[in-house]
Amino acid sequence: MGQTQQTENSQEIDVKALQDMYKRLVLECPSGLLFLHEFKRFFGVDPMGEASDYAENMFRAFDKNGDNTIDFLEFVAALNLVFRGNLEHKLRWSFKVYDKDNNGYVDKDELHSIMDSIDRLKKGWRSEAGASQLSVEEVVDRLLAAVDSDGDGHISLEEFLKGAQQDPWVLSMLKLDLDPAGWVLDQRRRSAHF
Repeated sequence: MGQTQQTENSQEIDVKALQDMYKRLVLECPSGLLFLHEFKRFFGVDPMGEASDYAENMFRAFDKNGDNTIDFLEFVAALNLVFRGNLEHKLRWSFKVYDKDNNGYVDKDELHSIMDSIDRLKKGWRSEAGASQLSVEEVVDRLLAAVDSDGDGHISLEEFLKGAQQDPWVLSMLKLDLDPAGWVLDQRRRSAHF
């Protein structure tokens, strides 16, 4: 019984957060289009700060039609996915964040770029034992070894999904352990205090 109530409350919070974001979007962007600089401002991201690269990758993944803007439908669809999507949908979205050039594969440079952004936000990786720090290079090499099943130096969507679902550490890395829903809410809280 307590679990059901907790689930219902978290869904109410999600709906309230979506409603608040919609109101703010309409006020700040009456055209209904959100450009990258507005996206960063909307979520309180310093254009030169640690979250800037991550925000750019999120923006690109939200921009489904590739027109360098996020319209309200893309915005709502993306937020619905990150707040309510199942694991496979979230992993597919994460793959789009990693695949910067949108060629259907994640290469070592793309993987390194995202891991470096997240590393700067989190201030270092911990091994699963929690005792030692892993460098970005160690994380990238370990992920490639675990996920790139055909050894071609690229991670396909299928390899990405399979690798994430077979290893809890890989899953925590590939689904962007700094989950988008949490990141969005955290950025909103930070911007509300300033």
